[in-house]
Amino acid sequence: MDSVIRGSFTKRSSIILGASDWRSDRLKKVCSPNVGSHLAVKLSRCGAWNVLDRHLDIRSQQQLLKHNIRGFEERTSFHRGRNKKCLVNAASGHPLEPETGAYQPKNIWVTLKNALDAFYRFSRPHTVIGTALSIISVSLLAVENLSDISPLFFTGVLEAVVSALFMNIYIVGLNQLSDIDIDKVNKPYLPLASGEYSVGTGVMIVTSFSILSFWLGWIVGSWPLFWALFISFLLGTAYSINLPLLRWKKFAVVAAMCILAVRAVIVQLAFFLHMQTHVFKRPVVFSRPLIFATAFMSFFSVVIALFKDIPDIDGDKIYGIRSFSVRLGQKRVFWICIALLEMAYGVALLMGVASCSFWSKLITVLGHAILASTLWNRAKSVDLSSKAAITSFYMFIWKLFYAEYFLIPLVR
Repeated sequence: MDSVIRGSFTKRSSIILGASDWRSDRLKKVCSPNVGSHLAVKLSRCGAWNVLDRHLDIRSQQQLLKHNIRGFEERTSFHRGRNKKCLVNAASGHPLEPETGAYQPKNIWVTLKNALDAFYRFSRPHTVIGTALSIISVSLLAVENLSDISPLFFTGVLEAVVSALFMNIYIVGLNQLSDIDIDKVNKPYLPLASGEYSVGTGVMIVTSFSILSFWLGWIVGSWPLFWALFISFLLGTAYSINLPLLRWKKFAVVAAMCILAVRAVIVQLAFFLHMQTHVFKRPVVFSRPLIFATAFMSFFSVVIALFKDIPDIDGDKIYGIRSFSVRLGQKRVFWICIALLEMAYGVALLMGVASCSFWSKLITVLGHAILASTLWNRAKSVDLSSKAAITSFYMFIWKLFYAEYFLIPLVR
């Protein structure tokens, strides 16, 4: 800044000196040559020019100094205001740059990710996977030769799977709407229990998916498919909704029968008939593999109905849900479930031994033997005093459920 001011003063002095020369010349022109010269000499001797020049020089320097100081203060004020704004943004968690448009796509992706995660938990993904695998597996039981694996087959399977998944989301969503207070104790991570979803959002989701399910079942025109959806709707509503003579989940036996009817009977028979009669246009036939699948999944559905209440015993006790776990105790119900599953695997081994197909016999016997031994070894190491350990084992049972649907189409 000093160098700027010194440079400015030097320029101003040269301007003033030039001005004094100009005044002297002017004086000489206005006056007569003798008078002008004489007056110039006089002024020069008395030092008037020097006084005037010094006065003008001092005034010019003062004005220039004020101008430079004013400019410096304006620049300092501007930078101070900008730095203050940056500090405020940093303290509030905002980026230092004033332009935040570049960060908006990131915020949108975070919001979308959180929304998908909440819906994922709301849909209860283990039930969604189980429903999809069961329908695909049962549909394969209607296949009699390789030519049946055609676009028509895949279209029929897709119609059944999508409409059933819509209904599945309605059922599990209605159950969460009816159990918000219980889930705050048993499953606080669910969106309704945690407050991520409002009750209005939950109602909108379950209503929309039930309408979509019935609409798709109706336009497909398959009566077995439509009745499967309708009966599932009735049983799922009666199981959860808190109305007189309903909320069947409060009664252990009735609750187990609801789950058995949907998972073991409706899924096996109705979706098989959808493929057999609507897609392939064949007469109704209840084959040996279909009967085995229905019987085996009856055992499995009872186990799921009993086991799902073992981790939830605390909330069920508080809100008066008289499940088998509340009435008989966790340990006893746990080993009843293990015994039922081992019995089911024993029946499957006998089915495999009686098969006429070598490959079917080998795969079904070996596969079910591995699953039965894995179940027994895992069950012996479960800590029944730990809710996390029991919940983990419940998810393991669902994995066994998935594995069985890979083996069922091979039973011949």
